[in-house]
This record gives sequence, C-alpha cells and structure tokens, in this order.
Amino acid sequence: MGGKRKDYINWDEYFMGVAALSGMRSKDPNTQVGACIVSDDNKILSMGYNGFPCGCSDDEFPWEREGDALETKYPFVTHSELNAILNYRGGSLEGTKLYVSLFPCNECAKAIIQAGIKTVVYDSDKYDGTPANRASKKMFDATGVKYIKYIPSGRKITLEV
Repeated sequence: MGGKRKDYINWDEYFMGVAALSGMRSKDPNTQVGACIVSDDNKILSMGYNGFPCGCSDDEFPWEREGDALETKYPFVTHSELNAILNYRGGSLEGTKLYVSLFPCNECAKAIIQAGIKTVVYDSDKYDGTPANRASKKMFDATGVKYIKYIPSGRKITLEV
C-alpha cells in the first residue's frame, strides 16, 4: 500500500480555482472576474461572476468601456463579489472567507463588510493605488477585514470535461 496521493491541490488553490472558473462564465469581453464564498470549515457557500442583473439582456445592454455613461457597461454590471453575496440563500455570511480573482472595488468592499465576510483572498490587484482601491483597503482596515494576496503554487491545473 502506497498511502494517499501527495499531489492534491490545497484549499487556496481549490477555492481560487473555483473563483477563476466562475469568472469564465462572464460575458464581459474585457474583464472576467469570479468570486467564491467559503465557510470556516471549507464548504463552498456561494459563487458569482461579473455580469448584468437577471433580466437585463447580454445582447441589449452595452459592454463598452468608453463613451457616454449609459452607453458603457459600468452603470449596469454587477461585480462578482456582490453577485456571490446576493446569490447566497443560506442566511448569514458572518465570519466567512471570499476568494476573488480581482481585488474588490470600494462598492463591493462595502457589501463584503456589511455581509460579515471577514477575509478576502484575492489574486490580481491591478488597480492598486487608485482611489477606489485605496478606499477598499481603508474600509477593510477599519473594520478588521483581512485581505490576503493569493500566492499561486506555480502548478498548472487543467480541467478536461
């Protein structure tokens, strides 16, 4: 007997992978972001990705990044973190952990704090230093929400279906 296999993925790899896979559902041509909310005993509670609210057609609402405000995606798109929070149907998210592929904006940070999520594990922080990013970190610091940069193992994880 050889014992259990040794090359299984760890919890962070698993949950960040679920967040990344969720982000692949986004129809946004420029930015695909996914989120996964996890209980303290490593159970997936909810997932989300960036997209339009239910009932708002992906073919009729704009995906543009520039132009008049109502001709861009920004007033309409719901971010992955907020979608994950709103998709949860199980009650309180107090004390949970959120895995997300992009550091939360200030609007999502407010929702994360209000939902009671206590830890954010993020992959990319490409907007580091911008006013919205600084506001998120200031609110997280003030409320004790920990934010931790995901450190990839370097291992390639592939999915064949």
